[in-house]
Amino acid sequence: MKSVTVGELAHSLEARGWGDLSLRVTGAAEPAATGPVGPEGGVMALAMAPKYAETLKPGSMAILAEGMDPEAYGLKAAIFAPRPRLLMAGLTRSFDPGPDIPEGVHPTAVIDPTAQIGEGAAIAPFAVIGAGVRIGAQARIGAHVSIGRGTVLGEGAVLHAGARIAHGVRAGDRLILQQGASIGGDGFSFVTPEESGIEEIRRTLGTRADIKAQHWTRIHSLGGVEIGDDVEVGSNATIDRGTIRATRIGSGTKIDNLVMIGHNVVIGEDCLLCSQVGVAGSAKIGNRVVLAGKVGVNDNIEVGDDVIAGGAAKLFTRVPAGRVVLGNPAVKMETQLEIQKAIRRLPRFAQQLAKLQETVTRLLEKG
Repeated sequence: MKSVTVGELAHSLEARGWGDLSLRVTGAAEPAATGPVGPEGGVMALAMAPKYAETLKPGSMAILAEGMDPEAYGLKAAIFAPRPRLLMAGLTRSFDPGPDIPEGVHPTAVIDPTAQIGEGAAIAPFAVIGAGVRIGAQARIGAHVSIGRGTVLGEGAVLHAGARIAHGVRAGDRLILQQGASIGGDGFSFVTPEESGIEEIRRTLGTRADIKAQHWTRIHSLGGVEIGDDVEVGSNATIDRGTIRATRIGSGTKIDNLVMIGHNVVIGEDCLLCSQVGVAGSAKIGNRVVLAGKVGVNDNIEVGDDVIAGGAAKLFTRVPAGRVVLGNPAVKMETQLEIQKAIRRLPRFAQQLAKLQETVTRLLEKG
């Protein structure tokens, strides 16, 4: 079992330690799941606010926020977190063993002779690696992962079981794909011989002429996907390849489970896309953009740098840099709050209008 002393952990986290810094830490848990530290060490409680510290056990050790009193909780040792969640990131990194992929190449893996595997890479059972693939040093490729021909992955990639990368994808260093992520599938691009119903209503804003049968013809996807450094993609998220040019994901961007990114999309650096976000084809997302859960982004629009879109917002038109938007259709946060207030007042307005109508009717009858 991996363990470090409280002092070593505090030093690695650049945080202040308190109490017996020689105690050994073997992991982390919520306060209620921890107990007094034994001779072999113990688990560090995450109690970074007073409400979480109520269930701390005397004789245990914990991470506390600055200003909390470890003696009041009867602790043996503590680490103070100036920014609790940032310290939590360092703590969890220290104790995360990563996926269970033994070193070396498993004999059941299918690797094309032309593929190049970097030094120290680990490849799990039943992985399939295509022709001309290049995988950087220290990569960890999980079971049943498939990587299509000509794809290039940088150093330190971690591809969890069942992840899929199609042909012609290029990714930088330290790519992380969770289970079932799919990179480089064909874009959803189809065309009709004549103007389609979709094109018609976009042009006429809803008016339909004679409706007739038409069939859809595939537009093939010749572009790839280009991914920067330190990108993470969640379980069952999908990133489609471009039609002619590549779909691009900037360095540092984090993509949650069940996110869908369409063909030709460009996403900037250090963006955060939460679960069930959908970005339609050819949209352009700036740097440091946050799209909360279930946000939808229309095709062919631009979202500026540092935009934050609240949960379930629907972005139909260009969003300027730095704006915070909510609602469907998305508008400025303060505007949406006023809209919600107005909606809550509608029943009262309806009652007042009804009384006003009664008054007017009586006056007319008297007149």
